[in-house]
Amino acid sequence: QVQLVESGGGLVQPGGSLRLSCAASGTIFVVYSMGWYRQAPGKQRELVASRGSGGSTIYADSVKGRFTISRDNAKNNTAYLEMNSLKPDDTAVYYCNAYIKVRAWESRGNDYWGQGTQVTVSS
Repeated sequence: QVQLVESGGGLVQPGGSLRLSCAASGTIFVVYSMGWYRQAPGKQRELVASRGSGGSTIYADSVKGRFTISRDNAKNNTAYLEMNSLKPDDTAVYYCNAYIKVRAWESRGNDYWGQGTQVTVSS
């Protein structure tokens, strides 16, 4: 079984910074991509940032220039989201997502989700 464990959420003032972490564990053959989604109250879950195994990245327009997604080279199953210049609109539950192939013989991977971590930006 695969587990994604997130950490690093909390309360921060506007303009502040937070760093989210996501560690994938369990039976894993390869992690193709890792990313972060968020869901604010009354809104749909949206992609924040994603990073492929080759290093390509995708960011939501609303976070470009403020957020950075990275993967730990030593711990290849760990991803981070560095969030700077936070705004009240960034308040949401942030979910880690990973596309993982569990066994080599599988034809495709599957999406896995973390439990979510709350980020609140408020003065």
